Parts: sequence; C-alpha cells; structure tokens
Amino acid sequence: MQIPVLIEPIAGNGYRASGGEPLALSVEGATEEEALNKLRAQLASRLAGGARLVPLEVPPQGNPWVECAGMFRGDPLFDEWQQAIAENRRRADLDPDVP
Repeated sequence: MQIPVLIEPIAGNGYRASGGEPLALSVEGATEEEALNKLRAQLASRLAGGARLVPLEVPPQGNPWVECAGMFRGDPLFDEWQQAIAENRRRADLDPDVP
C-alpha cells in the first residue's frame, strides 16, 4: 500500500515527514531519507501495537434532486419564465455596459 507523505524542510537544516488522517504521524530527521525511515518505523510500531488499516465500502448515495426533475413539465408559468430569462439574456448580450 502507498500513502501520500508530505516532506518539508524545517529550521535547523532538517526535514519533517507527515502523513494525513487516518495516519496522522509526524517525525523529523536530518535528511529526507531519515525522516521517511522514522515515519515508516513509527507506522510499523503502531501496526505492531494492534492498529489496523482496513478498507470500508460506502454504498453510493442517490441524488436527492432527481426527485425534482421534471416537476415543472407542462406548467405554462415555467415556460413563460424561461422565455423571460432568454429575453433578458439577449438584452444583456446586446448592452455594451453589461459585463
């Protein structure tokens, strides 16, 4: 498994290696390689202590807006509203003062 690790220089000519949640670990070392090795060792220690990384399947959620689709079909007020929007867009496109 691969995880993203942030390596950044720190004051004192060293480096910090950090992982994000759920592996919120952070170590410092004189070199990038030393910092990565320390991070690797810290993670191995947590796993040896009983921590586990497991996948969790999350079922997809439905889109709540789908229920609203088509609710104005055949409504004359909706059609009139759409025509007013189109006319306002045409006027705005012709007006040089409208950004």
